[in-house]
Amino acid sequence: RNNELTISDNSFQSRVSENISISDRAISEFERLKESISNRGVNVHAISDDSEFDTPDAVFPNNWISFHHSNRAVLYPMSALNRRFERKSSALKKLSDQGIKIDIVKDYSHFENDDKYLEGTGSIVLDRYNKLAYCSLSRRSDYDLLNIFCSEMNYNLLFLIRFINLNLFITQM
Repeated sequence: RNNELTISDNSFQSRVSENISISDRAISEFERLKESISNRGVNVHAISDDSEFDTPDAVFPNNWISFHHSNRAVLYPMSALNRRFERKSSALKKLSDQGIKIDIVKDYSHFENDDKYLEGTGSIVLDRYNKLAYCSLSRRSDYDLLNIFCSEMNYNLLFLIRFINLNLFITQM
């Protein structure tokens, strides 16, 4: 369902009342994708949200966590209060129970205290092969924090995109 705390600045959400058939179709599509990937020999770990908190965006964990080589992970600061609860889920424990130990190598969530956010790969596009990062600055993508991430994770910030009055500015860093 829509997240009432993020709908005002998230163009992917719609103010149209939600339809149960859309949810059913999304779940069906997810199951087909999971099966297709699994059939090609890729291990898929689908973990249900069991949070006691209201987390309508829990289906998008890439905003609060990103996974990297050798089971390393990074935690990110989230703008919406209810998105922060997603980090409290038992997802990492469930992976550990399946024999996958995740090592949190960076935790940027404390930047929430300074109203600075960088919402993971919902905010940053990572070219992992070439170690390049692309980002569009917004309330959810703090420039200073982006630079800290790139420095600490050994990424080069190649393009910074800003949308100002419908004009597009692309800056090579």
